[in-house]
Amino acid sequence: QVQLVESGGGLVQPGGSLRLSCAASGFTFIRYAMNWYRQAPGKERELVASITSIGGTTTYADSVKGRFTISRDNAKNTVYLQMNNLAPEDTAVYYCNAIWRSATHWGQGTQVTVSS
Repeated sequence: QVQLVESGGGLVQPGGSLRLSCAASGFTFIRYAMNWYRQAPGKERELVASITSIGGTTTYADSVKGRFTISRDNAKNTVYLQMNNLAPEDTAVYYCNAIWRSATHWGQGTQVTVSS
């Protein structure tokens, strides 16, 4: 059974940090590129950060460059998103996504709220 389980979301003040985790199971994690998406109320889902399968090459949306860092631990089948200097516009549900060829899997999402 394929599962992607996100954790680490919550309420944080502007300027604060959070670290999201996504634990994968039920598929060959190391084959898959991993992505973090987010969706704010009334907005489309947007790609925030990506990391390739083995090489670990990363890419980021312009809105989070320099503040967010995506990483993966293939031994633990887990991908992370370190989010620093958070701003209210980062408030959204964050989703973990795995993709390899035509196969794609999604997590259930974790809420991140940035507010004072």
